[in-house]
Amino acid sequence: MEKLERQELQELLDAKQYTKLRQLLSEMNEADVAALLEELEAEALVKVFRILPKDLAADVFSYLEFESQQLVITSLSDREAANVIDNLMADDAVDLLEEMPANVVDKLLENARPDTRQAINHLLRYPEDSAGSIMTVEYVALKQTLTVAQAIERIRAVGLDSETINICYVLDSTRRLVGTVALRYLLLSDADEIIGDIMHENVISINTLMDQEQVAAQFKKYDFTSMPVVDNEDRMVGIITVDDIVDILEEETTEDMEKMAAIVPSDKPYMRMSVGETYKKRIPWLLLLMVSATFTGAIISSFEDALSVYAALIAFIPMLMDTGGNAGGQASVTVIRGLSLGEITYRDVPKVIWKEVRVAVLCGLTLAAANFAKLMLFDRVGVLVALTVCLTLLVAVLMAMLVGCLLPVGAKRLGFDPAVMASPFITTIVDALSLLVYFRVATLVLGI
Repeated sequence: MEKLERQELQELLDAKQYTKLRQLLSEMNEADVAALLEELEAEALVKVFRILPKDLAADVFSYLEFESQQLVITSLSDREAANVIDNLMADDAVDLLEEMPANVVDKLLENARPDTRQAINHLLRYPEDSAGSIMTVEYVALKQTLTVAQAIERIRAVGLDSETINICYVLDSTRRLVGTVALRYLLLSDADEIIGDIMHENVISINTLMDQEQVAAQFKKYDFTSMPVVDNEDRMVGIITVDDIVDILEEETTEDMEKMAAIVPSDKPYMRMSVGETYKKRIPWLLLLMVSATFTGAIISSFEDALSVYAALIAFIPMLMDTGGNAGGQASVTVIRGLSLGEITYRDVPKVIWKEVRVAVLCGLTLAAANFAKLMLFDRVGVLVALTVCLTLLVAVLMAMLVGCLLPVGAKRLGFDPAVMASPFITTIVDALSLLVYFRVATLVLGI
């Protein structure tokens, strides 16, 4: 919303013109209303939320930030709060309740409708980040024996409380999923046609225990806007819609970014984390990387005598380590992305290695040639020193890219998230290897 509209809302609120304010808000999109409420002070936000019609209030509530949701829920009476929970989609209600204090959750569930409590408890029993934990139980189920006219009547009866009515799911007497039928086919079919005759039987479904990242991959593969969720006996228990997938992708991307930056992943947004919590997320990896980095110091100390003879070699250590670390980081990020998107599998490892070797040779030769010219023209070092540095650079880039592509694959093979093997960790390994190569090449070329 524009600032002027926000000012108008505040003026109506101050003038206590609640009826006009309610009417204006009812004509707006619920996402826009939520955005407008986020701009208000806490007291005004709660007051405006109370003014909203019940059906709009639940939709607006689902778009609010968690802090605002918590403020609203704790500010409303038990009955008002329960009404909000009753009108939320079950998966949205579960997302909220999982973050709320236990005493608040107990009070909300106590005042909620029995069917709401049942749906929420049903979703809460599934493992975290599984398909069952993110699905919603509000969907349109049809019997095979219904006529098109009867099916449309059923949609009219339950459609308002369903997540989507674009796709209806056909179940047999044991609630096993046997087909789907799109709303548009129902509208275009004769009223007396039987659902079993016009339904689409080749149904792609998701198991309740499938990891949410795999669920997102299924949506990407089939380009669906919703998918049915079934249990181990193929009985339908819910659906997942594409708006849930958008949230999953954001969550998984954030988690991967944090791991790639050597930060323990967190479910909380940055602004909601205290200094202490942020410290706890970062310090474990910093300590580990600091300890592992001491190996580079040990390597330099072991070649102290050689460095005293050719002191010029010291000046090029940072460049070699940084270049190797950057090359390894580039390879790891590319491979991690390929693994996450399913573009790279274990069968592709030989192809990945062969590709990275060729890329590394080309990059290494280019960097070595450019560096040799710089050393001779500007640094004016001896030819043997320049040759030592450039040979090391070539080998370091080759090793770095191999390490960068193999560690993420190995991590995934062992059951770890490949994002853990990203830039900070790989850089530490490559730094040590680069130094070992540097001093070995120096020993061979310079005879030290």
